[in-house]
Formats: sequence, structure tokens, C-alpha cells
Amino acid sequence: MTSGRDALQRKMTAYACAGWQGVLNAVFPPVCLLCSAETEQAGLVCAACFERLVRVEKPFCVRCATPQPSVAYLNAQGECVRCEKAPPPWAAARAAFLYEGTARSLVLQLKYADRVEHTGFLADHLKRAGQDILQPNCLVVPVPSHWRRRLWRRYNQAALLAQTVARKDGLVCVPDMLYRAHATTRLSGFSRGARYQEMAQAIALRPHYKNTLRGQHVVLVDDLLTSGATASVCTHALLEGGAASVSVLVVALVPMQKEIDLDSPISETA
Repeated sequence: MTSGRDALQRKMTAYACAGWQGVLNAVFPPVCLLCSAETEQAGLVCAACFERLVRVEKPFCVRCATPQPSVAYLNAQGECVRCEKAPPPWAAARAAFLYEGTARSLVLQLKYADRVEHTGFLADHLKRAGQDILQPNCLVVPVPSHWRRRLWRRYNQAALLAQTVARKDGLVCVPDMLYRAHATTRLSGFSRGARYQEMAQAIALRPHYKNTLRGQHVVLVDDLLTSGATASVCTHALLEGGAASVSVLVVALVPMQKEIDLDSPISETA
């Protein structure tokens, strides 16, 4: 009897919330996250902005998430030539979008303009892209930011994304498992090797998480995957700390021919 009343109460509450939402939508129509055109629901982009999202679709390399012209460019394990010759330390990588158009605008606004409301939309697409690596018992861990950068930005966008993905999928997120031991210089213009040298020893595992990490499958979350230097250093720290495997999940993949300054939204070269 009690369960029946509870179910009825939940249904009535849902109807009431839906009614109030309808009133709010009539008074304050939901708008696009980017251009403010009206949308059917809050927290979405309009059709025009959605068309400018370039999703990473198959065939893509399972190790670096780079799209390929055809499956003929992948080996039997689904790896591209570059990853076959020099495999990254992580087991798999998935990206929701290419870093251009709407995806680039959303990431830059989340990162530099305090547009934290973009987190939900981007997390939904991270879930879609990472559905095969977001396993029930995995740990979700964000790429850390240095405390000085957090003081300036007031948050770590990778942690916001990781926590939202974990909550939506019912997974465990450990936002402070990794930390930046020291600040690094801007990576714009650095070669792949120079980026790795700059990042080496910059990221470490907090010792008290070793027992939590041991034997676990980790999904490392970040906003961008560029050269892979940051993801590599994070992966090595997690594997050395006892993780069974590490997979990488990012909002956007930066094309190999483009160098991006991750610390500045205006310093880009084609």
C-alpha cells in the first residue's frame, strides 16, 4: 500500500515539475548554448550550431581516436599506422568531436569564459563516444590542473566533465587522484617530444589513492587530445600506481597538423 502511494506521489511530483517547466519555457524560452536561438530544451545547441559539430565516427583508430578514410588504413586490432609503430601507453582513446566549429567554441567558452552550463551537453556526448570504455566498475579520473590555474579559472574543466559523466553513468569519479606537482609552460609550438619532456614529472598520483587504484580500469577524461603528452604522463602515473589499464576519453581531438595553445584561446596557428 505504501509503495503504491509513493509511486503515485512521485508521478504527481513529476507532472507538477513538468507543468512548471512548461510555464518557465513559455516565459523564458530555452535558447542555444552558443548563439541564443530558441531550442526545444534547455542545455542544447540549435540545429544550425549542431550541424557545425564534426563527430568522430567510425572508422577511427582505437588507440588515438583519429578518423581514417577507410578500414583499410587500420590493422587487425583497429590501430592506425602511427599507433602500430609507436603505441601510446593507454589502451584505448575515444573522442566525441574534432576540435573545430561548434565543438571548439563550446570548449573555449567552458575553459575560459566560465560557461559551465556547457558541461551537461558535452558530458552527454562524452558518454556516447565512450560507451564501450565506460564499463560498470571503472574509475573516472580527470586530467589535473595546477592550483594556480584553478585559482585563476576557479575550476578544472576536466574535473567538471569527469564528474558529470560519472554521475550520468552511475560510476565512481575520483577528481583529485592525480595532481600537478609543478606548473608547466605553454605548449604552443612545442614538438611532440618537447611537449612530453615539459610534462614529464609534472603530474603525479596522490599516494593515499594507491589502494583505491590497484587493479582498476581507469577512464582518463580531458577536454582535448592534442599531442598526447599530457595523457601519456597521466597514464604512466596511473599504471605505475597499480591501475590495470587506462583509457582516454576527450571532448575533442585536435587535428595533427594544427598546433593549439591550450592556455590561450587566441594563440592558434594553422
